[in-house]
Amino acid sequence: MKNLHVKLLALALVACGLGLCYYKVHRLGVPLAPDSQAQVWTVEATLRFDGTGRAAKIGLDIPNEPPGFSILDENFISSGFGLSTEADGANRSAQWAARNLSGEQTLYYRLVLTEDPEAHRERTTPVPRYPEVPQYTDPERAAVFALLDNVRSRSADTPSFTQELLRRFNDPTPDTEVEVLRNESADETAQVRQLQYVLAGARIPTRIAHVLRLSESMRHGTLEPWLEVYNGERWLAFNPRNGHAGFPDDALVWHVGDAPLTRLEGANDARVEFSATRSSRDVMGLAQQRARLIDSDVLEYSLLALPIATQNVYKVLLTVPLGALVVVILRNFIGLRTFGTFMPVLIALAFRETELIWGSILFTIIVTLGLLVRFYLERLKLLLVPRLASMLTIVILIMAGVSVLAHRLGMEHGLSIALFPMVILAMTIERMSIMWDESGPRDAIMSGLGSLAVAAVGFVVMTHPLAEYLTFVFPELLLVVLALTLLAGRYTGYRLSELWRFRASAKAIARQR
Repeated sequence: MKNLHVKLLALALVACGLGLCYYKVHRLGVPLAPDSQAQVWTVEATLRFDGTGRAAKIGLDIPNEPPGFSILDENFISSGFGLSTEADGANRSAQWAARNLSGEQTLYYRLVLTEDPEAHRERTTPVPRYPEVPQYTDPERAAVFALLDNVRSRSADTPSFTQELLRRFNDPTPDTEVEVLRNESADETAQVRQLQYVLAGARIPTRIAHVLRLSESMRHGTLEPWLEVYNGERWLAFNPRNGHAGFPDDALVWHVGDAPLTRLEGANDARVEFSATRSSRDVMGLAQQRARLIDSDVLEYSLLALPIATQNVYKVLLTVPLGALVVVILRNFIGLRTFGTFMPVLIALAFRETELIWGSILFTIIVTLGLLVRFYLERLKLLLVPRLASMLTIVILIMAGVSVLAHRLGMEHGLSIALFPMVILAMTIERMSIMWDESGPRDAIMSGLGSLAVAAVGFVVMTHPLAEYLTFVFPELLLVVLALTLLAGRYTGYRLSELWRFRASAKAIARQR
């Protein structure tokens, strides 16, 4: 029953830790690796128009949850104008208003977004009405239904039907039916509307998606019309010029439908130009910005909201449970012997400043000198507390002496010996001395070396850049560490070191068999 309780508790801790981590990664975009960079696009629409000397209203369609992108920020640069935004189905528009406008006027809309393949891939939109069959002329009717019947026989569903139709319309040597129906106008929007006109004969819902193809340092971009068809579940995009399905990575859907991009009242001659530039930004900063946009307080109540000095402290402290887990694994499963449970972890923390090699050398020097002094104190027959106090004083004096000597010899690494936990060193020397007397020098030295080995492994784990990053940005992962520690606490099986310890017995049993 106790084992079941521990397992259920561990499962709950893992679920909570991984669940919150999943939310941060997939909802807020927090990266799982340090120093991650993301590509950020800054897109600007410049709207120019002529005022007529009276009150004017100007409307401009703007992106609304564009597939493949996450909007990080947007700005409306329009001094002297009133501004409002409103959503209408799949579209969103900005509305400017002002009085007594004369001459040329300029408005700016700036959008900052980042590529996100999972963003708004499955947008929920109202189910469109199935179109009525148009009133074709007699030549058109014969050509449309002959073409649709031919295409239907060579397709299996709405996507393949659309692609086959587009292939025929883009064929350099088209069939007779296509020649009758194809619009030779240079206007791409008119060509897409002609495709809609033909697809309405098959009662397939369609709409135009006006797409801005992003490119580095774009200055005079324009919108391209794309064809979208509804397959009964969602809208599917097709390039009307080649029939390829799906939007490319650099395609920003600006607005959809037949409505014009701009709407003017009291003004004339609207012109819109698009420009774009791309840059790299820190993904962590983007995640914080995205959290503010969606009103998520997860990062506001995280360690990232603390002062920088306090953050630096927790970047170190949050790695301590990893060091403790290393101690648990090496002691309970491997069988290494150490002096105390947390002494190796604290020594590993000191190694952060001394570095591993120099830290190991300094640790050995202090323990060796302290052990010699401890053997002398044994002759004095002191009580426990005065003896420990004396050892603490002696350890500090040894550390000070080693620092002075190292400085005189030009060995600057020796100065970092002051960072060693002197109380833990004093207790280590005391316990090593007692084990020396009770179990002999071999066991005492093996335990000392085991402590040093565990501290070295803990140092490697605790100072790994990925470990430091994950424990600080995703502290909930420490719940997973806690769950592993709880499960390890119920382990009562053999340790790996016992395979060597009982090797003679194993050989004897094998010979008997």
